[in-house]
Amino acid sequence: MYRSQEPAETRFSTGTQTESMQGQVPRLSKVNLFTLLSLWMEVFPSSEDAEDKKKPQQIKKTGLVVVGNMKVIGLHCSSKELHAGQIAVIKHGSRLKDCDLYFSRKPCSACLKMIVNAGVNRISYWPSDPEMSLQQEISSHTDNGDARLDAKAVERLKSNSRAHVCVLLQPLACNMVQFIEETSLKCDFVQKITRKEPEFTTSSFYEYRQERIKEYETMFLISSEDMHKEILRLIGLENLCENPYFISLRQNMKELVLILATVATSVPSYSGFGFYLSKTSAEKHQSLTQDVARHCIIQARLLAYRTEDHKIGVGAVIWAERKSNLLDCDGTGSMYFLGCGYNAFPVGSEYADFPHMDDKQKDREIRKFRYIIHAEQNAITFRCHEIQPDEKTMIFVTKCPCDECVPLIKGFGIKQIYAGDVDIGKKKADISYMKFAELKGVSKYIWQQNPLSSCSDNQTDSTSMETDGRLKNKADDLDFNNKRMCFGKRS
Repeated sequence: MYRSQEPAETRFSTGTQTESMQGQVPRLSKVNLFTLLSLWMEVFPSSEDAEDKKKPQQIKKTGLVVVGNMKVIGLHCSSKELHAGQIAVIKHGSRLKDCDLYFSRKPCSACLKMIVNAGVNRISYWPSDPEMSLQQEISSHTDNGDARLDAKAVERLKSNSRAHVCVLLQPLACNMVQFIEETSLKCDFVQKITRKEPEFTTSSFYEYRQERIKEYETMFLISSEDMHKEILRLIGLENLCENPYFISLRQNMKELVLILATVATSVPSYSGFGFYLSKTSAEKHQSLTQDVARHCIIQARLLAYRTEDHKIGVGAVIWAERKSNLLDCDGTGSMYFLGCGYNAFPVGSEYADFPHMDDKQKDREIRKFRYIIHAEQNAITFRCHEIQPDEKTMIFVTKCPCDECVPLIKGFGIKQIYAGDVDIGKKKADISYMKFAELKGVSKYIWQQNPLSSCSDNQTDSTSMETDGRLKNKADDLDFNNKRMCFGKRS
């Protein structure tokens, strides 16, 4: 099923987030947000990717988002041994009942039979080359390959399943692409690079954004329209092969890939920039590789475009890292998802129930800050697992946590914070960011230039730099010392 009507939740409302977009703050629909997260999980950095690139694989790496009651309860990607659907069954079991699953590729029969049997409500997938690649067989002109046989089995399972197996893409809100371009350029991560590196300009941003677009189009789209139509027919989507449906489908897919590339470009590794320990942190070693840290913060950046705050969107994602390697069946390795959120009004409230004015209003009574639930608060509230005290728990936030959230983060037992530091030590009308710098017992990894990089030139801000911070993997040093743009490609 392909939906072409724009839902009410994607319509924009008044706001002041950017100058040229003043008066319009579009939102991502939940369907498109979950779709983008599934595509992004497909490129989760892992040591297996380098080996996979050396030889063509018939089984494509697949990302998966598990949604229960419209809340994300799992982010997964296939590993070398297990498919994404199989991992979902291992991780969630009977809890998959009545859940919605969003795949970055149509699942193969081995996965589909298990997740259908678990009683899922809906299985949505990206309408391109499926998990068991048909593109290779079409290119090589083989008529009785395993992928074609699997496609027939999948259709039979689909037709006899109570679960709704479909393509579920929705058109973007008006001006969504332009809005994401402008806010990506003005986000904390890009702005900090711009202030410290004058040669990083708007043209640089768009130049390397174009590189990401090409990379993701190769990965998520089929360049040949004829081949795309043939694959759609083989996976049971004949109704989308005729115009205008096919043209509309391709356009929506291209726009979503464009958005993903733009948001990914907003957290670049340029001239040694990455997440490094703040001066007040006690640790001496980097916990995660820069690729993984960037990947998780981009998840938070995607979530921020679901905000109900007119002025600024904030996203937060919580991950944990197991001590034991016995349960590392997921493509994310020892890391597993705990929860995510974005800033919004209380669940169930009507949009007009609360004030929407920002801090430019003189009357404090009609300001919104007392009513908005912060991204970190929503991530903690709607978590899908409890924190294990002996495991390392990390939160990735698109902005510096405010004084209202800092005690919550520490009290919840989170051991590491990855965030920007643009607002550290500042008070902005009713919002204070004074407690973050003084937070003890929680390691703070902030977006800054690599303290060991030769290109830092001693221009590091003493309030946000750790002079003896170092990378976990020495190979990363070689990448960051090379003064060029690197966008966290699969390695």
